[in-house]
Amino acid sequence: MTKTNQEAALDNPIFSTISNAAKELSIDAYVIGGYVRDHLLNRGVPKDIDIVAIGSGIELAHKVASKLPGSSDVSVFKNFGTAMVKHKDIEIEFVGARKESYHRDSRKPVVEDGSLEDDQKRRDFTINALAISLNQDDYGNLLDPFNGVADLKIKLIRTPLDPNITYSDDPLRMMRAIRFATQLNFTIHPDSLKAITDNKSRIKIISNERIVDELHKILASQKPSIGFSILHKSGLLKYILPELLALEGIEEVEGQRHKDNFWHTLEVVDNIAENTDNVWLRWAALLHDIGKAPTKKFDKKIGWTFHAHEFIGAKMVYKLFKRLRLPLNDKMKFVQKMVLMSSRPIVLSEDFVTDSAVRRLIFDAGEHVEDLMTLCEADITTKNPKKQRKYKNNFKIVRQKIEEVEARDHIRNFQPPVSGEEIMAAFNLKPSKEIGIIKEVIKEAILEGEIPNNYDDAYALMLKKGEEMGLIAQ
Repeated sequence: MTKTNQEAALDNPIFSTISNAAKELSIDAYVIGGYVRDHLLNRGVPKDIDIVAIGSGIELAHKVASKLPGSSDVSVFKNFGTAMVKHKDIEIEFVGARKESYHRDSRKPVVEDGSLEDDQKRRDFTINALAISLNQDDYGNLLDPFNGVADLKIKLIRTPLDPNITYSDDPLRMMRAIRFATQLNFTIHPDSLKAITDNKSRIKIISNERIVDELHKILASQKPSIGFSILHKSGLLKYILPELLALEGIEEVEGQRHKDNFWHTLEVVDNIAENTDNVWLRWAALLHDIGKAPTKKFDKKIGWTFHAHEFIGAKMVYKLFKRLRLPLNDKMKFVQKMVLMSSRPIVLSEDFVTDSAVRRLIFDAGEHVEDLMTLCEADITTKNPKKQRKYKNNFKIVRQKIEEVEARDHIRNFQPPVSGEEIMAAFNLKPSKEIGIIKEVIKEAILEGEIPNNYDDAYALMLKKGEEMGLIAQ
Protein backbone atom coordinates (compact mmCIF):
# COMPACT_ATOMS: atom_id res chain seq x y z
CA MET A 1 0.00 0.00 0.00
CA THR A 2 1.41 3.39 -1.02
CA LYS A 3 2.09 5.83 1.79
CA THR A 4 0.49 9.26 1.76
CA ASN A 5 2.83 12.26 1.63
CA GLN A 6 1.85 12.97 5.24
CA GLU A 7 2.89 9.47 6.37
CA ALA A 8 6.09 9.60 4.31
CA ALA A 9 7.01 12.89 5.99
CA LEU A 10 8.09 11.03 9.13
CA ASP A 11 10.06 8.26 7.38
CA ASN A 12 13.38 9.67 8.54
CA PRO A 13 14.43 7.90 11.80
CA ILE A 14 15.42 11.30 13.21
CA PHE A 15 11.73 11.88 14.05
CA SER A 16 11.46 8.84 16.32
CA THR A 17 14.66 10.05 18.04
CA ILE A 18 13.08 13.47 18.61
CA SER A 19 9.87 11.79 19.82
CA ASN A 20 11.77 9.68 22.37
CA ALA A 21 13.81 12.66 23.55
CA ALA A 22 10.65 14.75 24.02
CA LYS A 23 9.00 11.95 26.01
CA GLU A 24 12.01 11.72 28.36
CA LEU A 25 11.79 15.48 28.97
CA SER A 26 7.98 15.30 29.38
CA ILE A 27 7.42 17.95 26.71
CA ASP A 28 5.39 17.90 23.50
CA ALA A 29 7.12 18.35 20.15
CA TYR A 30 5.94 18.92 16.58
CA VAL A 31 7.54 19.24 13.14
CA ILE A 32 6.16 22.42 11.62
CA GLY A 33 6.38 24.78 8.67
CA GLY A 34 8.18 24.34 5.36
CA TYR A 35 9.16 20.70 5.89
CA VAL A 36 5.49 19.69 6.30
CA ARG A 37 4.35 21.96 3.46
CA ASP A 38 6.90 20.63 0.97
CA HIS A 39 6.15 17.00 1.84
CA LEU A 40 2.44 17.53 1.28
CA LEU A 41 3.26 19.22 -2.05
CA ASN A 42 5.63 16.35 -2.93
CA ARG A 43 8.45 18.85 -3.60
CA GLY A 44 11.21 16.40 -2.68
CA VAL A 45 12.79 15.82 0.72
CA PRO A 46 13.59 19.15 2.43
CA LYS A 47 16.98 19.45 4.13
CA ASP A 48 15.73 21.88 6.80
CA ILE A 49 13.45 20.68 9.61
CA ASP A 50 11.77 23.02 12.10
CA ILE A 51 10.76 21.53 15.45
CA VAL A 52 8.57 23.43 17.90
CA ALA A 53 8.60 22.28 21.52
CA ILE A 54 6.02 23.13 24.18
CA GLY A 55 8.81 23.98 26.58
CA SER A 56 12.54 24.53 26.00
CA GLY A 57 13.60 23.99 22.41
CA ILE A 58 17.24 24.35 23.45
CA GLU A 59 16.91 21.60 26.07
CA LEU A 60 15.24 19.32 23.54
CA ALA A 61 18.04 19.99 21.01
CA HIS A 62 20.69 18.91 23.52
CA LYS A 63 18.73 15.76 24.41
CA VAL A 64 18.29 14.83 20.72
CA ALA A 65 21.97 15.47 19.95
CA SER A 66 23.02 13.17 22.78
CA LYS A 67 20.97 10.33 21.24
CA LEU A 68 22.40 10.62 17.73
CA PRO A 69 25.23 8.31 16.57
CA GLY A 70 28.59 9.93 17.28
CA SER A 71 26.76 12.70 19.16
CA SER A 72 26.11 15.87 17.15
CA ASP A 73 27.09 19.42 18.02
CA VAL A 74 24.40 21.87 19.10
CA SER A 75 24.53 25.51 17.98
CA VAL A 76 22.60 27.64 20.47
CA PHE A 77 21.20 31.08 19.63
CA LYS A 78 20.12 32.36 23.05
CA ASN A 79 18.90 35.73 21.74
CA PHE A 80 16.32 33.92 19.62
CA GLY A 81 15.68 31.01 22.00
CA THR A 82 16.61 28.54 19.26
CA ALA A 83 19.13 25.76 18.75
CA MET A 84 20.43 24.01 15.63
CA VAL A 85 21.50 20.37 15.31
CA LYS A 86 23.23 19.19 12.12
CA HIS A 87 22.79 15.50 11.40
CA LYS A 88 24.25 14.07 8.20
CA ASP A 89 23.00 16.47 5.49
CA ILE A 90 20.02 17.75 7.50
CA GLU A 91 19.74 20.87 9.66
CA ILE A 92 17.18 20.64 12.50
CA GLU A 93 16.15 23.86 14.24
CA PHE A 94 14.48 23.65 17.65
CA VAL A 95 12.43 26.44 19.17
CA GLY A 96 10.06 26.71 22.10
CA ALA A 97 6.43 27.50 21.22
CA ARG A 98 5.84 31.22 21.58
CA LYS A 99 3.52 34.09 21.01
CA GLU A 100 4.66 37.44 19.68
CA SER A 101 3.72 41.11 19.81
CA TYR A 102 5.26 43.93 17.79
CA HIS A 103 6.17 47.60 18.11
CA ARG A 104 5.30 49.84 15.16
CA ASP A 105 8.90 50.80 14.34
CA SER A 106 10.46 47.33 14.35
CA ARG A 107 9.88 43.86 12.93
CA LYS A 108 11.60 42.33 15.98
CA PRO A 109 8.85 40.90 18.18
CA VAL A 110 8.41 40.84 21.94
CA VAL A 111 8.36 37.09 22.61
CA GLU A 112 6.59 35.13 25.35
CA ASP A 113 6.22 31.40 25.94
CA GLY A 114 3.07 30.08 24.31
CA SER A 115 1.06 27.06 23.21
CA LEU A 116 1.22 25.25 19.88
CA GLU A 117 -1.84 27.25 18.81
CA ASP A 118 -0.06 30.51 19.71
CA ASP A 119 2.93 29.37 17.65
CA GLN A 120 0.79 28.47 14.64
CA LYS A 121 -0.99 31.84 14.83
CA ARG A 122 2.31 33.72 14.58
CA ARG A 123 3.24 31.90 11.35
CA ASP A 124 3.20 33.95 8.17
CA PHE A 125 0.89 31.82 6.01
CA THR A 126 -1.63 29.03 6.52
CA ILE A 127 0.50 26.67 4.41
CA ASN A 128 3.43 27.30 6.78
CA ALA A 129 1.35 26.79 9.95
CA LEU A 130 0.89 23.05 9.34
CA ALA A 131 2.30 20.82 12.10
CA ILE A 132 2.68 17.05 12.56
CA SER A 133 2.74 15.63 16.08
CA LEU A 134 5.83 13.76 17.28
CA ASN A 135 4.16 12.84 20.57
CA GLN A 136 3.66 9.16 21.21
CA ASP A 137 -0.06 9.34 21.98
CA ASP A 138 -0.92 10.98 18.60
CA TYR A 139 2.31 10.48 16.59
CA GLY A 140 1.87 11.47 12.94
CA ASN A 141 -1.35 13.46 13.40
CA LEU A 142 -1.62 16.60 11.26
CA LEU A 143 -2.65 19.78 13.06
CA ASP A 144 -4.15 22.25 10.60
CA PRO A 145 -6.12 24.95 12.47
CA PHE A 146 -6.22 27.40 9.52
CA ASN A 147 -7.13 25.04 6.66
CA GLY A 148 -3.62 25.13 5.20
CA VAL A 149 -4.13 21.78 3.44
CA ALA A 150 -7.15 23.20 1.61
CA ASP A 151 -5.05 26.22 0.60
CA LEU A 152 -2.33 23.90 -0.72
CA LYS A 153 -4.92 22.16 -2.89
CA ILE A 154 -6.25 25.39 -4.39
CA LYS A 155 -2.76 26.93 -4.55
CA LEU A 156 -3.50 29.91 -2.32
CA ILE A 157 -1.27 32.15 -0.18
CA ARG A 158 -3.27 33.36 2.82
CA THR A 159 -2.35 34.57 6.31
CA PRO A 160 -3.66 32.78 9.43
CA LEU A 161 -4.81 36.06 10.99
CA ASP A 162 -5.83 39.49 9.67
CA PRO A 163 -3.34 40.15 6.82
CA ASN A 164 -3.10 43.85 7.71
CA ILE A 165 -1.77 42.90 11.14
CA THR A 166 0.47 40.15 9.75
CA TYR A 167 2.13 42.44 7.19
CA SER A 168 2.29 45.54 9.35
CA ASP A 169 3.88 43.57 12.22
CA ASP A 170 6.57 42.07 9.97
CA PRO A 171 6.65 43.72 6.51
CA LEU A 172 9.20 41.18 5.26
CA ARG A 173 6.22 38.80 5.06
CA MET A 174 4.98 40.84 2.08
CA MET A 175 8.12 39.85 0.19
CA ARG A 176 7.80 36.27 1.41
CA ALA A 177 4.18 36.08 0.17
CA ILE A 178 5.30 37.21 -3.27
CA ARG A 179 8.29 34.88 -3.23
CA PHE A 180 6.15 31.84 -2.32
CA ALA A 181 3.60 32.78 -4.98
CA THR A 182 6.47 32.82 -7.50
CA GLN A 183 8.23 29.64 -6.36
CA LEU A 184 5.05 27.56 -5.98
CA ASN A 185 3.03 29.25 -8.75
CA PHE A 186 0.32 30.02 -6.16
CA THR A 187 -2.13 32.94 -6.07
CA ILE A 188 -2.12 35.47 -3.23
CA HIS A 189 -5.59 35.78 -1.67
CA PRO A 190 -7.25 39.08 -2.75
CA ASP A 191 -7.56 40.29 0.88
CA SER A 192 -3.89 39.50 1.40
CA LEU A 193 -2.82 41.28 -1.80
CA LYS A 194 -4.87 44.35 -0.80
CA ALA A 195 -3.18 44.31 2.63
CA ILE A 196 0.25 44.21 0.94
CA THR A 197 -0.76 47.20 -1.19
CA ASP A 198 -2.09 49.08 1.85
CA ASN A 199 1.05 48.36 3.90
CA LYS A 200 3.62 48.72 1.13
CA SER A 201 5.39 51.71 2.70
CA ARG A 202 6.15 49.57 5.78
CA ILE A 203 8.80 47.80 3.68
CA LYS A 204 11.05 50.78 4.49
CA ILE A 205 11.77 49.37 7.98
CA ILE A 206 13.19 46.16 6.46
CA SER A 207 16.94 45.93 5.83
CA ASN A 208 18.09 45.79 2.21
CA GLU A 209 19.91 42.52 2.94
CA ARG A 210 16.60 40.85 3.87
CA ILE A 211 14.84 42.27 0.82
CA VAL A 212 17.64 41.12 -1.49
CA ASP A 213 17.48 37.61 -0.04
CA GLU A 214 13.84 37.42 -1.17
CA LEU A 215 14.64 39.03 -4.54
CA HIS A 216 17.31 36.38 -5.13
CA LYS A 217 14.75 33.64 -4.48
CA ILE A 218 12.25 35.28 -6.83
CA LEU A 219 14.93 35.59 -9.52
CA ALA A 220 15.98 31.97 -8.99
CA SER A 221 12.40 30.76 -9.58
CA GLN A 222 11.23 29.01 -12.72
CA LYS A 223 9.22 32.06 -13.85
CA PRO A 224 10.53 35.20 -12.09
CA SER A 225 8.07 37.50 -13.88
CA ILE A 226 5.30 36.24 -11.57
CA GLY A 227 7.04 37.85 -8.59
CA PHE A 228 8.02 41.08 -10.32
CA SER A 229 4.49 41.48 -11.69
CA ILE A 230 3.09 41.22 -8.14
CA LEU A 231 5.77 43.58 -6.79
CA HIS A 232 4.60 46.02 -9.47
CA LYS A 233 0.87 45.50 -8.89
CA SER A 234 1.19 45.90 -5.11
CA GLY A 235 3.27 49.08 -5.37
CA LEU A 236 6.27 47.55 -3.60
CA LEU A 237 8.52 47.84 -6.65
CA LYS A 238 8.87 51.63 -6.36
CA TYR A 239 10.46 51.19 -2.91
CA ILE A 240 12.81 48.40 -4.03
CA LEU A 241 13.71 48.82 -7.72
CA PRO A 242 12.50 52.24 -8.94
CA GLU A 243 14.97 51.98 -11.85
CA LEU A 244 12.95 49.05 -13.19
CA LEU A 245 9.59 50.75 -12.67
CA ALA A 246 10.83 53.80 -14.62
CA LEU A 247 10.86 51.62 -17.76
CA GLU A 248 7.09 51.16 -17.73
CA GLY A 249 4.88 52.87 -20.27
CA ILE A 250 4.59 53.54 -23.98
CA GLU A 251 4.86 57.05 -25.40
CA GLU A 252 3.64 58.11 -28.82
CA VAL A 253 4.85 61.16 -30.71
CA GLU A 254 3.87 61.91 -34.30
CA GLY A 255 2.49 58.40 -34.66
CA GLN A 256 5.71 56.74 -33.51
CA ARG A 257 5.73 54.55 -30.40
CA HIS A 258 8.36 52.60 -28.48
CA LYS A 259 7.75 49.30 -26.71
CA ASP A 260 7.07 49.05 -22.98
CA ASN A 261 10.54 48.24 -21.73
CA PHE A 262 9.33 47.14 -18.28
CA TRP A 263 7.15 44.29 -19.52
CA HIS A 264 9.74 43.48 -22.18
CA THR A 265 12.33 43.12 -19.39
CA LEU A 266 10.16 40.63 -17.51
CA GLU A 267 9.86 38.55 -20.69
CA VAL A 268 13.65 38.59 -21.07
CA VAL A 269 14.10 37.41 -17.46
CA ASP A 270 11.66 34.53 -18.03
CA ASN A 271 13.45 33.63 -21.27
CA ILE A 272 16.86 33.55 -19.63
CA ALA A 273 15.50 31.53 -16.69
CA GLU A 274 14.83 28.71 -19.16
CA ASN A 275 18.53 28.54 -20.05
CA THR A 276 20.58 29.37 -16.94
CA ASP A 277 20.49 28.99 -13.17
CA ASN A 278 23.16 31.69 -12.78
CA VAL A 279 21.36 34.24 -10.59
CA TRP A 280 23.83 37.01 -11.57
CA LEU A 281 23.11 36.46 -15.25
CA ARG A 282 19.42 36.68 -14.33
CA TRP A 283 20.21 39.98 -12.55
CA ALA A 284 21.86 41.15 -15.78
CA ALA A 285 18.69 40.27 -17.70
CA LEU A 286 16.60 42.19 -15.16
CA LEU A 287 18.80 45.30 -15.41
CA HIS A 288 19.93 45.16 -19.05
CA ASP A 289 17.64 48.02 -20.14
CA ILE A 290 17.59 50.25 -17.03
CA GLY A 291 19.61 52.88 -18.92
CA LYS A 292 16.73 53.37 -21.37
CA ALA A 293 14.62 55.51 -19.03
CA PRO A 294 17.20 58.30 -18.57
CA THR A 295 18.36 58.20 -22.22
CA LYS A 296 14.97 58.14 -23.98
CA LYS A 297 14.58 60.90 -26.59
CA PHE A 298 12.44 61.53 -29.64
CA ASP A 299 14.11 62.58 -32.89
CA LYS A 300 11.84 63.74 -35.71
CA LYS A 301 14.04 62.10 -38.34
CA ILE A 302 14.67 58.69 -36.73
CA GLY A 303 12.01 58.39 -34.01
CA TRP A 304 12.66 57.16 -30.47
CA THR A 305 16.30 56.74 -29.44
CA PHE A 306 18.09 55.40 -26.36
CA HIS A 307 21.64 56.42 -27.22
CA ALA A 308 24.34 55.06 -24.88
CA HIS A 309 21.72 53.35 -22.70
CA GLU A 310 24.09 50.40 -22.17
CA PHE A 311 26.84 52.70 -20.86
CA ILE A 312 24.46 54.64 -18.59
CA GLY A 313 22.84 51.36 -17.46
CA ALA A 314 26.20 49.87 -16.48
CA LYS A 315 26.90 52.95 -14.31
CA MET A 316 23.44 52.61 -12.75
CA VAL A 317 24.19 48.97 -11.84
CA TYR A 318 26.90 50.11 -9.43
CA LYS A 319 24.59 52.63 -7.69
CA LEU A 320 21.77 50.08 -7.48
CA PHE A 321 24.04 47.36 -6.06
CA LYS A 322 25.45 49.80 -3.52
CA ARG A 323 21.99 50.93 -2.39
CA LEU A 324 20.65 47.40 -2.01
CA ARG A 325 23.84 46.19 -0.28
CA LEU A 326 24.50 43.69 -3.05
CA PRO A 327 28.15 42.61 -3.41
CA LEU A 328 30.37 45.23 -5.04
CA ASN A 329 32.86 42.61 -6.20
CA ASP A 330 33.29 40.48 -9.32
CA LYS A 331 29.54 39.66 -9.24
CA MET A 332 28.67 43.34 -9.69
CA LYS A 333 31.38 43.75 -12.36
CA PHE A 334 29.97 40.76 -14.23
CA VAL A 335 26.46 42.29 -14.24
CA GLN A 336 27.93 45.63 -15.34
CA LYS A 337 29.80 43.99 -18.19
CA MET A 338 26.71 42.13 -19.37
CA VAL A 339 24.63 45.34 -19.30
CA LEU A 340 27.36 47.33 -21.06
CA MET A 341 27.75 44.73 -23.82
CA SER A 342 24.11 43.67 -24.07
CA SER A 343 23.61 45.12 -27.57
CA ARG A 344 26.92 44.07 -29.13
CA PRO A 345 25.92 40.61 -30.41
CA ILE A 346 22.56 42.05 -31.56
CA VAL A 347 24.37 44.54 -33.80
CA LEU A 348 26.58 41.73 -35.12
CA SER A 349 23.55 39.58 -35.88
CA GLU A 350 21.99 42.35 -37.97
CA ASP A 351 25.07 43.15 -40.07
CA PHE A 352 27.47 41.05 -42.09
CA VAL A 353 29.61 39.35 -39.45
CA THR A 354 33.29 40.18 -39.97
CA ASP A 355 36.06 38.24 -38.30
CA SER A 356 37.49 41.41 -36.74
CA ALA A 357 34.12 42.32 -35.16
CA VAL A 358 33.84 38.82 -33.72
CA ARG A 359 37.43 38.96 -32.42
CA ARG A 360 36.64 42.24 -30.64
CA LEU A 361 33.48 40.76 -29.14
CA ILE A 362 35.42 37.76 -27.81
CA PHE A 363 38.23 40.02 -26.55
CA ASP A 364 35.86 42.37 -24.69
CA ALA A 365 33.57 39.65 -23.28
CA GLY A 366 36.46 37.34 -22.37
CA GLU A 367 35.38 34.29 -20.39
CA HIS A 368 31.78 35.60 -20.33
CA VAL A 369 31.10 35.52 -24.08
CA GLU A 370 28.78 32.50 -23.70
CA ASP A 371 26.80 34.29 -20.96
CA LEU A 372 26.52 37.36 -23.20
CA MET A 373 25.13 35.31 -26.06
CA THR A 374 22.63 33.66 -23.70
CA LEU A 375 21.48 37.12 -22.55
CA CYS A 376 21.10 38.41 -26.11
CA GLU A 377 19.13 35.38 -27.24
CA ALA A 378 16.81 35.87 -24.25
CA ASP A 379 16.31 39.46 -25.45
CA ILE A 380 14.32 38.20 -28.46
CA THR A 381 10.73 38.87 -27.39
CA THR A 382 9.07 39.62 -30.72
CA LYS A 383 5.74 37.87 -31.21
CA ASN A 384 6.26 37.79 -35.00
CA PRO A 385 7.23 34.15 -35.79
CA LYS A 386 9.09 35.13 -38.97
CA LYS A 387 11.18 37.78 -37.15
CA GLN A 388 11.82 35.42 -34.26
CA ARG A 389 13.14 32.71 -36.59
CA LYS A 390 15.32 35.26 -38.37
CA TYR A 391 16.86 36.61 -35.15
CA LYS A 392 17.49 33.15 -33.73
CA ASN A 393 19.08 32.00 -36.95
CA ASN A 394 21.29 35.10 -37.04
CA PHE A 395 22.48 34.40 -33.49
CA LYS A 396 23.33 30.84 -34.53
CA ILE A 397 25.55 32.30 -37.25
CA VAL A 398 27.23 34.60 -34.69
CA ARG A 399 27.80 31.67 -32.31
CA GLN A 400 29.28 29.59 -35.13
CA LYS A 401 31.56 32.47 -36.11
CA ILE A 402 32.70 32.86 -32.48
CA GLU A 403 33.66 29.18 -32.38
CA GLU A 404 35.54 29.38 -35.69
CA VAL A 405 37.43 32.57 -34.83
CA GLU A 406 38.27 31.41 -31.29
CA ALA A 407 39.54 28.03 -32.53
CA ARG A 408 41.82 29.79 -35.00
CA ASP A 409 42.88 32.96 -33.15
CA HIS A 410 42.57 32.11 -29.41
CA ILE A 411 41.29 35.57 -28.43
CA ARG A 412 39.31 34.59 -25.33
CA ASN A 413 41.24 35.65 -22.19
CA PHE A 414 43.74 37.28 -24.55
CA GLN A 415 47.33 37.68 -23.39
CA PRO A 416 49.77 39.63 -25.64
CA PRO A 417 52.17 37.20 -27.36
CA VAL A 418 55.03 39.62 -26.59
CA SER A 419 55.32 40.81 -22.99
CA GLY A 420 56.30 44.24 -21.75
CA GLU A 421 59.54 42.80 -20.38
CA GLU A 422 60.48 41.46 -23.83
CA ILE A 423 59.80 44.86 -25.43
CA MET A 424 62.01 46.51 -22.77
CA ALA A 425 64.78 44.01 -23.40
CA ALA A 426 64.52 44.29 -27.19
CA PHE A 427 64.97 48.08 -27.15
CA ASN A 428 66.87 48.49 -23.86
CA LEU A 429 63.98 50.52 -22.41
CA LYS A 430 62.93 51.34 -18.89
CA PRO A 431 59.19 51.37 -18.04
CA SER A 432 57.69 54.01 -20.35
CA LYS A 433 54.68 54.90 -22.51
CA GLU A 434 56.44 53.49 -25.58
CA ILE A 435 55.93 49.95 -24.23
CA GLY A 436 52.19 50.51 -23.91
CA ILE A 437 52.02 51.96 -27.44
CA ILE A 438 53.77 48.91 -28.95
CA LYS A 439 51.58 46.46 -26.99
CA GLU A 440 48.45 48.30 -28.19
CA VAL A 441 49.65 48.17 -31.84
CA ILE A 442 50.21 44.39 -31.55
CA LYS A 443 46.80 43.86 -29.92
CA GLU A 444 44.99 45.94 -32.56
CA ALA A 445 46.80 44.14 -35.40
CA ILE A 446 45.71 40.76 -34.02
CA LEU A 447 42.12 41.86 -33.47
CA GLU A 448 41.93 43.36 -36.98
CA GLY A 449 43.37 40.16 -38.45
CA GLU A 450 46.47 41.91 -39.81
CA ILE A 451 48.72 39.34 -38.12
CA PRO A 452 47.97 35.93 -36.56
CA ASN A 453 47.90 35.62 -32.78
CA ASN A 454 51.38 34.10 -32.40
CA TYR A 455 54.76 35.04 -31.01
CA ASP A 456 56.82 35.24 -34.20
CA ASP A 457 54.46 37.57 -36.08
CA ALA A 458 53.91 39.71 -32.98
CA TYR A 459 57.69 39.97 -32.40
CA ALA A 460 58.27 41.00 -36.01
CA LEU A 461 55.61 43.71 -35.74
CA MET A 462 57.17 44.88 -32.47
CA LEU A 463 60.53 45.38 -34.22
CA LYS A 464 58.86 47.20 -37.12
CA LYS A 465 56.87 49.53 -34.87
CA GLY A 466 59.91 50.18 -32.67
CA GLU A 467 61.92 51.19 -35.71
CA GLU A 468 59.10 53.59 -36.79
CA MET A 469 59.23 55.13 -33.32
CA GLY A 470 62.97 55.64 -33.56
CA LEU A 471 63.84 52.92 -31.07
CA ILE A 472 67.04 50.90 -31.60
CA ALA A 473 66.81 47.12 -31.40
CA GLN A 474 69.51 45.43 -29.31
